[in-house]
Amino acid sequence: MTESTSQALDTRASILRTAEALFIEHGYAATSLRLITAKAKVNLAAVNYHFGSKQALIREVFERRLGPLNAARIAYLDRLEAAAGGRSLAIEQIIEAILAPDLNVSREPLARDSIFLRLLGRAFSEPGGSLREILPGQYRQVVIRFKQALTRSLPDMPDQELTWRMHFMFGTLSYIMAGNDALKLIATCNLEDADDAEAIMRRLIPFLAAGLRAPLPLLQTRHGQPGQRAA
Repeated sequence: MTESTSQALDTRASILRTAEALFIEHGYAATSLRLITAKAKVNLAAVNYHFGSKQALIREVFERRLGPLNAARIAYLDRLEAAAGGRSLAIEQIIEAILAPDLNVSREPLARDSIFLRLLGRAFSEPGGSLREILPGQYRQVVIRFKQALTRSLPDMPDQELTWRMHFMFGTLSYIMAGNDALKLIATCNLEDADDAEAIMRRLIPFLAAGLRAPLPLLQTRHGQPGQRAA
């Protein structure tokens, strides 16, 4: 590798690290390319050369970390299903396959991937135009794969209702991934083990499993009258 190539890679990595930190601190909309270049001590031409635009930079931030994380989730689920020998998995196992890769990252709170989990949590709580285009594509295969597993484990659950419950489940996960920034909202509760990822997972798995198994809701008609249960 030539020195110029090495310098270019260092510059690219510095821009990505700086962008991650600033996105967490200020949010996506409020973080300008000018702020990123000033903090990374590079000029705007360097950002344009390596990424082309702010949206492309955001996409790269997510793709380089979220891709491997989602691949690890699917691989975990594959191993559980192979061990089950064709039997449907327990709901708790499926949730574990979603959470375990995050837990492995969270064990090292100063690691870059751990910082990325906070960034990801913020992405779900602060949806912007560019994020609406980036995140669905990154999660498409995960959603399809895990919905297939949940459908086998909840054969009587209507498809539309399962979609809603998965929506609620991933919303809860995004809140948890936001870390202490989100937990401060209920700081007066004096939560124990708030920084213990394994303790959080032990609490979270039965909570989410109960939600997925909950009785079907009794929906109302448009006129406010009791209707049929979700179908």
